[in-house]
Amino acid sequence: MKHFSLLAAGLLAAAPLAAVPVRADTTFVPAQTDSEYLAKDHLIGAKVHGAEGTIVADVEDLIVNDQNQVVGVVMGTGGYFGWAEKKVGVSLDSLKFEEKDGTLFVSLPDLTKATIESAPEFKRKKPAKSLFDRAKEKVNEFSDKSKPQIDDAKKKAEEALDAAKRAAAPALEKAKEAVSGAIDSAKEAVGATPPADAPPANATPPAEPAPPAAPAP
Repeated sequence: MKHFSLLAAGLLAAAPLAAVPVRADTTFVPAQTDSEYLAKDHLIGAKVHGAEGTIVADVEDLIVNDQNQVVGVVMGTGGYFGWAEKKVGVSLDSLKFEEKDGTLFVSLPDLTKATIESAPEFKRKKPAKSLFDRAKEKVNEFSDKSKPQIDDAKKKAEEALDAAKRAAAPALEKAKEAVSGAIDSAKEAVGATPPADAPPANATPPAEPAPPAAPAP
């Protein structure tokens, strides 16, 4: 592994995780160089081999001091698929780093089953985050990350709606005028039509009936 010597030397020397404050023009790191490594690629999750050469633990976390220096690792051992797993803290200078077949080989030469069983369980200063806490953080993270995109989409939607309203305004006015004209025409037509029971214009009134004839003497 081309980063093996850097990884071993840097970790065993308690290399600082956080660099000193940098200038604004060097804040972002665009790409990984040949002289850099990523902890998730080469250390976090690495399998730790014991004295017999078998895998006895895996690296789960780094122990960092108040100077931002790595002073040890937390290993998980035993258990079944992560359940009832024992956490053991190990100092960096106890780990041995080697390159075998192009991969990083991490071992504790003096580690045996007996030493693992007798090792004290690593105690956290604060309890591990619960699944609920992690889920809540993810929701907040998604909200924070997506808020700019949501605001931008909302702004664009409002602009599109305003543009659509402006484009539709002339047609809407014409439609209103057409409806208003149709209503006025209908009113005029209704006013000019006589009621159904009204007599026709210039009609001759019906003749009055003749008075009954007087009886004969």
